[in-house]
Amino acid sequence: MRTSLCDELGIEHPVFGFTPSEHVAAAISRAGGLGVLGCVRFNDAEDLDRALTWMDENTDGKPYGVDIVMPATVPKEGTQIDLASLIPQSHKEFVQQTLLKLGVPPLPDGEGGEGVLGWLHSVARSHVDVALAHPIRLIANALGSPPTDVIEQVHAAGVPVAALAGKAEHARRHVANGVDIVVAQGYEAGGHTGEVATMVLVPEIVDAVDVPVLAAGGIGSGRQAAAAMALGASGVWMGSYWLTTAEYTLGNSSTQQALLAAGSSDTVRTRIYTGKPARLLKTRWTEAWTSAEAPDPLPMPLQNILVSEAHLRIARSDDPSVVSMPVGQVVGRMNEVRPVAEVLEDLLAEFDATVERLTKLR
Repeated sequence: MRTSLCDELGIEHPVFGFTPSEHVAAAISRAGGLGVLGCVRFNDAEDLDRALTWMDENTDGKPYGVDIVMPATVPKEGTQIDLASLIPQSHKEFVQQTLLKLGVPPLPDGEGGEGVLGWLHSVARSHVDVALAHPIRLIANALGSPPTDVIEQVHAAGVPVAALAGKAEHARRHVANGVDIVVAQGYEAGGHTGEVATMVLVPEIVDAVDVPVLAAGGIGSGRQAAAAMALGASGVWMGSYWLTTAEYTLGNSSTQQALLAAGSSDTVRTRIYTGKPARLLKTRWTEAWTSAEAPDPLPMPLQNILVSEAHLRIARSDDPSVVSMPVGQVVGRMNEVRPVAEVLEDLLAEFDATVERLTKLR
């Protein structure tokens, strides 16, 4: 399993592993893929700098990348207090009442507060500045093309830019803006997704652009990776599948318990996480937002500010039935906790076996 991207980025296998955990990202890179650390959880530039310094020291000199969340158009944004003031009181009351009904305990005194600010454009720009001070090999943007000045800044540092796309027209626009790698993310994926399935989307985007394309959405085996390559992809982008690895330390036991018990139909695509459509694990928390008394989700970034403290309380509750976690339909294959290296080794072995089997069919 090797393509031209391997030589360009200095990796052994074209397996790109997105994760919010630096421990998982480093393990992916050490195993021969490209670990891509999600930056959105870092409110403070110093915290991100510490995480990337840890990556520098724990990847055995192997390449790694980062993922930011930055819209192409620069939004008008005020301070955190200004944004919080835009959230209707009725939404705040619904969240508090729902947490009470679900039995989610409050946070200890002094915890909580500002929420996740990585959704803000200004914070995402600071993430880029911090990342470029480290030997990263890729910056990916989860919301499509970054602004052109950011792309120019990244290119000036000799780093390629990747962008997620849910439609062929999005991919063409990304490339026109200067994006080097397109991640074709299908409907099955966790987190923000479009409405086109991976099997349909990947060849559409491969045919639409003249840059390398990574297949994303529903990939958790060597057979699926081989299928992606057969569709024209130059590699695979995997996010959800690393959530049940042994190195994943951001969550708690209840999060992994919920993921391990879920089937492929136990997810839902909703706006309640960030304000944009995202696929989450279906739990009592997501079901509460479908009730008659539930308000409509707010636009990004207000929705995430609204629910950020709720997510922290849920994570501390140790109750698998209320977990709030982005995950794709591949969750049905995530049935045991295993080290990253073992997961990647099995994927590569199955990829080789699949290619060999197909070769014999000729």
